[in-house]
Amino acid sequence: ELNFRGRLATTWEVLEEAYFYIHDNAGIQGKKAGNAQDVVHIIQGAMEDKTLPDPELRATLDRIKAVAIIPPNIYETVRIENSEKEKKTTKITVHAPARIKLTLSEVDQDLFSNLSKLFGKDYFASFDGVPFLHMEPQADEKIRSAYAKEILPAIEHNPVLIFHLRPGVKFHDGHVFDAGDVKFTYDAIMDPANLSPRTSDYEPVKQVQVMDPLTVRIVYKRLYSQALGTWGMGILPEHLLNRNVLLKEAEDSGAPLDKISIRQSGFNRHPIGCGPFFFEEWKSDQFIALSGFDRYWEGPPHYRKFFLRIVPDLLTQEMEFYSGTLDSYDVQPHQVERLEKDERFQCFSGTSFGYSYIGYNMRRAPFDDMRVRRALSMAIDVNKIIDYVLYKQAERITGPFVKQTDYYDHNIPPIPYDPKGALKLLEEAGWRRNAQGWLEKNGKRLAFTLITNSGNDIRKAVLAIAQDSWKQIGIDVRTDMLEWSVFIQERVDKADFDAVILGWVMGIEPDLYQIWHSSQTHPYQLNFVGFKNKEADELIVKIRQEYNHEKQVQYCRRLHEIIAREQPYTFLYVGKWTAVLDKRILIKDLDKDGGMLYRKIKPTKTGNYTFHFNRWMKVPEMPELTPGN
Repeated sequence: ELNFRGRLATTWEVLEEAYFYIHDNAGIQGKKAGNAQDVVHIIQGAMEDKTLPDPELRATLDRIKAVAIIPPNIYETVRIENSEKEKKTTKITVHAPARIKLTLSEVDQDLFSNLSKLFGKDYFASFDGVPFLHMEPQADEKIRSAYAKEILPAIEHNPVLIFHLRPGVKFHDGHVFDAGDVKFTYDAIMDPANLSPRTSDYEPVKQVQVMDPLTVRIVYKRLYSQALGTWGMGILPEHLLNRNVLLKEAEDSGAPLDKISIRQSGFNRHPIGCGPFFFEEWKSDQFIALSGFDRYWEGPPHYRKFFLRIVPDLLTQEMEFYSGTLDSYDVQPHQVERLEKDERFQCFSGTSFGYSYIGYNMRRAPFDDMRVRRALSMAIDVNKIIDYVLYKQAERITGPFVKQTDYYDHNIPPIPYDPKGALKLLEEAGWRRNAQGWLEKNGKRLAFTLITNSGNDIRKAVLAIAQDSWKQIGIDVRTDMLEWSVFIQERVDKADFDAVILGWVMGIEPDLYQIWHSSQTHPYQLNFVGFKNKEADELIVKIRQEYNHEKQVQYCRRLHEIIAREQPYTFLYVGKWTAVLDKRILIKDLDKDGGMLYRKIKPTKTGNYTFHFNRWMKVPEMPELTPGN
């Protein structure tokens, strides 16, 4: 029951443009073949016929707002294939037949299956584009067929998003935000030089068009049900990060011009956006200082200064919160019961959108064996971690979806804690204990290194428990804790690890392409464990393209089942979070007469208590609150 709220966009439209080629040799409903004009007449006649008995076809026809003919045309294209031996260039002359363009008021994933009721079930499926291609040099039938499906697809769904941007929005340097910045952000994400891990979110995009300074039109290559949600990202300022600016920055710093990208830009240490606070200072491992932006489109925030402090020591964090040096505090699991009862504070809590896990590099032995991965999971008592490390402030999790959504399959049981069963699985995989009690196979000991980031006491505890659990069944495990930037940039991004403790923060959408699709296993991509499964790939694509919620849930639960069986991760837990604030932090507003009023902070449906942060104000003494708050 959640809806998107417009911020930099005030409104948006979701529609579809769909295409299909005229099939001159195919009969229509058992009659002789029809030309483009005949096809248009059939569609328009059906649109006007309100007596059609089929409700699904009727719904599809009601969505069609325009029908047009794209005449035949001839054009040339080139395809280049690189192999180990040679680079092969193929020149293709395309004699494209007439094509029908349909404009629909909304996306209709069943469009062509419903139109088949007008034209015959094989009309679209039987179209063959091979005769319309002339290739130099000639290619075999398999290659010609592949090119034909790519260049002349029988049918094509092109969902369209049109964003109407908010006027008067300014970046923190005073430059006006416009549609060019939206297109630039898309181009930057798709630029290989920038190594963005989010390219898969935007790969389905066919074209981003700037219609005018306040209108952006985005056309998709295919059905993509997650499209709208992907445009909730922050927008980059084109005037500060365009190619000319980056080249000048490289020249000034002496950096190689061919290596320059947004990743190397000084912008990353001095960012400029268009939010309610602007960046002032960043002292590594100490703090980030922000100031209220007076020209923010929604009005200046009540806080004039905002400091995000880095306090690594948990005891120091707690003491500074009690003393009033810190205004908010993320409560550690062992403190929850005590702080929830402290009347000096207001307390917020919920279940996280995400989970913690141990991931295994499946490119390396022994993690390429599912029996080994499953045994590793069986050897760890996750309930012990939840009870004694997290003080019961967590729940077991079995798969990759947010537990609070219906995409998550609650019928899949957690991996049981069973060290004897784990050892039996390892023996089935060929591992035997040697005289010293270590497991070995072909004279090689079962040994690996488990890594995580430093500065996280919970992960440190999980690291120790996993190491001890595995050693008890004869696995020689070393551990290492690394500084965050080294951990991510040198080990995780480059897939240079055996096993890793990490966590994901998830959105409510079920799109897991970046994390689990086999195409995302390269350096700097998010499937860094190297998980590859053909059925999983197919399901991930189906989930992306499915607009029917019930079918999407069905696909998600099957994907959940596959991943739970394969155990590329040991799925540990989803944490419960608790945050506390001084009770004197309130929402400050004006009533209808311009008088000042104060309200208690209330979280959104998703548990986000910081949603109205711009309107927060810390008062010296508790005022009288507005009735009902």
